[in-house]
Amino acid sequence: MFGIYLKRELGRRKKAALVIALGLALGIALVITVNSVSAGMTQAQDKVLQSLYGLGTDMTVTKARTAPTGNSSGGPRFEFDASADDDDDAEQSSDRVMTQGGQALKAALVTQVAGQKGVAAAVGALTLNVTKVDGSFTQGKAQSSTGGSGNGGQGGPGGGNGGGSTAAPQVQGGGASFDVNSYSVAGVDVTDQDLGPLAGSKITSGVTFTSAQTNAKVAVVSKAYAKENAYKVGSTLTISSTKYKIIGIATPDSSDSTTDVYLPLKQAQTLGDAADQVTTIYVKATDSQQIDTVKAAIQKNISGTTVTTSADLAETVSGSLSTASNLATSVGKWLSIAVLVAAFLVAALLTSSAVSRRVREFGTLKALGWPSRRVTRQVVGESMVNGLLGGALGIGLGLAAAYTVTAISPKLTAELGGTGGGGGMGGPGGGGPGRQSASNTMEIALSAPVSLTTIALAVGLAVAGGLIAGAMGGWRASRMRPADALRSVS
Repeated sequence: MFGIYLKRELGRRKKAALVIALGLALGIALVITVNSVSAGMTQAQDKVLQSLYGLGTDMTVTKARTAPTGNSSGGPRFEFDASADDDDDAEQSSDRVMTQGGQALKAALVTQVAGQKGVAAAVGALTLNVTKVDGSFTQGKAQSSTGGSGNGGQGGPGGGNGGGSTAAPQVQGGGASFDVNSYSVAGVDVTDQDLGPLAGSKITSGVTFTSAQTNAKVAVVSKAYAKENAYKVGSTLTISSTKYKIIGIATPDSSDSTTDVYLPLKQAQTLGDAADQVTTIYVKATDSQQIDTVKAAIQKNISGTTVTTSADLAETVSGSLSTASNLATSVGKWLSIAVLVAAFLVAALLTSSAVSRRVREFGTLKALGWPSRRVTRQVVGESMVNGLLGGALGIGLGLAAAYTVTAISPKLTAELGGTGGGGGMGGPGGGGPGRQSASNTMEIALSAPVSLTTIALAVGLAVAGGLIAGAMGGWRASRMRPADALRSVS
């Protein structure tokens, strides 16, 4: 009887049922859209952070920055001795290898960090800047210097990270010309590559390091740097007269890598004259909920260090990605709540109004012996069907909106500034110390993934909307008396 009556009443009131269902559908569709776009924003931010921070890394430890002392304005200097005849040219090449930012930690601190409560793993890495100068001289002695402060910070692939200005060579008794090329080198702990500079990249050609290659003269180069310099697996890379065999090409998972060349840690320490030193310690916590506690413990127990978490790094991200994310999580959230509340209220009022127009019907049913609870159940049943219909329409509209956003894939920019203090995060690009003054802009394509949790939320909202509307209508119907039906006849 319940099903038959329900079907008949819904069939008679198709327009009213459709209006109620559409109201709920719009609210539910907006909730799905906002949730899916917010999830896409979160994924985009994660990609940005991973590009600097390192896959699986919860925090990094770097040396606390100290105020410079003395005259620190001079950059790396190169001297060339050209003793050729007047008619001959002398071509020479010189490499200048410097620890990035000049801020290094003792390698023994890696073990000390790993021993802190709440730390699951800790890995050290050494980031170097290599400035290569190729010069051609006719006669006499030429001296050149690359000016600017420090080593210019990190740049992108292809050797564009010098940052410092290049001064003209000083020449006596002859002419000279030279080219300056800067690139970044990261020393990798080959015994644990789940953390550290290579963690955010995949080897797309060749192989990665083996645990036995702790001091081998082998290298992995980034895809962009290999393309820029026509390197391939098996090629030879020379740094400061030391030859390295390229065994692999690394492609970053989410963005352009900020490291050009990866070497075993010991080899990088030898190149940089930094024996038993690292510039960044990558840390993974045992519990992601205890990251702040672990950070505080490291800062307390290991002096002279700066600990930076993903939350700290996220605060340095600006641009359209940050703006859109804030809008999605604040304005979008409250807008969807307001629309949903309005949809529930409209559905309840329309249901109550529809019940009021059925005075004769419900009064007659009560006169025939229907108890109030049966009448209420009937109204709630009709409202539940309207709610589920609205939920189905809302899920369809929400999925269509999310698919449209993903198909269009609007581009958002993320400007990555420094974290200040102890230097930036170290990530796949080895972006530890020295990056705090640098700024990098990334472009991220926005998607709107819809999770099963979001679908379940939509179904729950549909049921809730039906129950609220049914409760309002059922309460109105339960107050009707048979006498109401007789008065409506007259």
